[in-house]
Amino acid sequence: MRRLWRPESLVALGVLALSLIAFDQTRRIPVSPAYAQVGPNVMAYVASSLLLGLGLALLLQAWRGAWQTPEEENQPVQLRPLGWLLLGLVLNVGLIGPLGFIPASTLLFGCTARAFGSRRPIRDILIGLGFAALAYFGFAEALGINIGSGAFWQDWL
Repeated sequence: MRRLWRPESLVALGVLALSLIAFDQTRRIPVSPAYAQVGPNVMAYVASSLLLGLGLALLLQAWRGAWQTPEEENQPVQLRPLGWLLLGLVLNVGLIGPLGFIPASTLLFGCTARAFGSRRPIRDILIGLGFAALAYFGFAEALGINIGSGAFWQDWL
């Protein structure tokens, strides 16, 4: 029984919980009667389903012990990279409203690169800025979806 509840199982259960939240939020998207079969929630259901499948696959791998080799199991948790990831997520959540998607996502990218061992923050910020701008303008221009320009920029745009 101990083998079933490895620490990796908690990550898998977190992904499964996130998929259930995504399904619930997708169910709440208002759909106009003008849409016959394919409405605005179809892609959200697809993403929720993929997240559910990912959570199940992660849980199966966790139960099999396929995440780590025996040598890796004896390594201590590295808190510094975990702290960089957490900092990036907190900055993203806290800054996306006031500053917008591009600056918040750029900082998230920079912190994530640092967590994975990068020692070139200027390069990482520039790459993150490029990806964030591409994603933002792709959504805004190509799809017409505003994913957050930020309250600060409202006076400038």
